[in-house]
Order: sequence, then structure tokens, then C-alpha cells
Amino acid sequence: MSLTQTRYEVEKGIAEVTLYRPDKMNALTQTMRKELIEIFAEADKDDSVRVVVVKGAGKAFCAGADLSSGGSTFDRTVQEGQKVPISEHRDGGGRISLAVFRCRKPVIAAINGHAVGVGITMTLPMDIRVVSEDAKIGFVFARRGVVPEACSSWFLPRIVGISKATEWIYTGRVFRASEEADSGLFNYVVPQEKVVDKAMAIAKEIAENTSAVSVALSKALLWHGLAEEDPQSVHLIDSRCFYWMGHQKDSYEGVRSFLEKRAPRFTMKLSTDMPDFYPWWKEPKV
Repeated sequence: MSLTQTRYEVEKGIAEVTLYRPDKMNALTQTMRKELIEIFAEADKDDSVRVVVVKGAGKAFCAGADLSSGGSTFDRTVQEGQKVPISEHRDGGGRISLAVFRCRKPVIAAINGHAVGVGITMTLPMDIRVVSEDAKIGFVFARRGVVPEACSSWFLPRIVGISKATEWIYTGRVFRASEEADSGLFNYVVPQEKVVDKAMAIAKEIAENTSAVSVALSKALLWHGLAEEDPQSVHLIDSRCFYWMGHQKDSYEGVRSFLEKRAPRFTMKLSTDMPDFYPWWKEPKV
């Protein structure tokens, strides 16, 4: 990959993704968007990657969309230099969120500084969020004359509940992460200098102790279970997954390593060892 506004490094099963426009508080551009989509596709197919950690360079995580083009920033016809039919337009932030959502690896947001607008909505499809206690967070869309994007109207109420989501979206207010530590948006609220270390510790725990296929199927069960209408439907799906995994070598290894009081040596890969019934859900063509 040729990357100019992001960084991507893989070591010991952990892919570190860095938003890299520190002089602009990592404000999102079309270039950064394209690079992030490419990065998550690469992380998904690379068996050496067990976990993805996303952070920002410098003092901010992401200050939101780059507004340097002025009032026409969100006018796609002006920005793209041609008339864009409304039926064909696809929100750029949403394309990032879907790339994250489709990634079968766990994704951890290390929100090491301010995260506003798309800077926070892009983290909603990520599985775990660790945030700096002093970080400014804001779903500021109504104050910019636009609406929530990046699929956030689906993710946010599911994470924090509809009442908290409506408060943040309708007011568009900016708040310190420490003020909303109990909202459910963040797994951990820690001092700024400890954000990345905490995120990496969680990533290491996953990478060193779990089956890649077990985690991928678990991720699918959790996220897609949110769309099921009742627990009976989920029961049918997780019964199928549990039955299938019970026949696999990672299951045998997991039990043996426990009984032998040693670290497990899981060998199944997402590229070759996923069940033939995966995915079990249907997705619209976007």
C-alpha cells in the first residue's frame, strides 16, 4: 500500500493504524478515507493480523472532516466538480465505517485526543474504545447544518441507548470524555499518556490467548445478533457455530491447553478455515 496520510504497521499479531496529519489534528480528507478503507481490507485478509489498533498522531485522534474548502465542504457536486445523483451518492464516513464493520478482526480505538464529527463516528463500528479523559468528543453535525453520517444513527443508539444518542445528536455539544465516562461509549477512560498502552494491552491479550476463528465468529454473532428479532433466532445461529467449532482443531487445542496448564497454540486461519455457512446473514448491495 502507498500511504501518505496514515501509517500501518504489523508486529506480533497487532496491526497499528495511525491517522497521520498531526499538523491538521488528523482531520479527515478523501485521501485519508481511501487509505483507511484499503487498510481495513488488507488487515481482514492478512492472517498474521489478529487485532487492529487505531490511534491518532500527535495530540488529537481526529478533529473531524477537513473544512478547509469552506462552506461547500459538504456539497458533493461542488467538491467533485460534477452533478452527483442523490441515488448514487455514498457517504464517505459511512464507507469507512462499513470497512471497519466488515473486518473480521477485533478493532480497538485508542482515542488519544480530541475526536469530533467523523473523528468519533468512525470509532463506533470499532469493537472497543479506550479514550483520553481530557479528549473533547462531539457529534456536532446539527451545528454544521448537516446530519449524522458514517452509519452512526445505527451504531450510536445501540451502544449508548436512544436517549443519550438523541441528546448528543440534537444538541451537537462538545464534551470531555471524563464527563460521559459512564455512558457506555467508552470501555476505558484513562489519562492521555496511558491510552495507547491500555489499547495495546487489550490487543495483546486477544492476540496471545484466543483462536482467530473463534473471535471472528464471536464478533459476527455479537454484531449481527443486534439485528435479530428475538433470542430464538440467535439460539439457532450460535448453536450452529458452537456445533461447528466443537469439531475443529482449535476447540481440541483449547481444551487440551487448559487441562495441561499451558498457553494454547491455535492454528486455524480466517483465510482457509471459516465455516461454509459464513456469512449467514444477507447484506444489501451498497
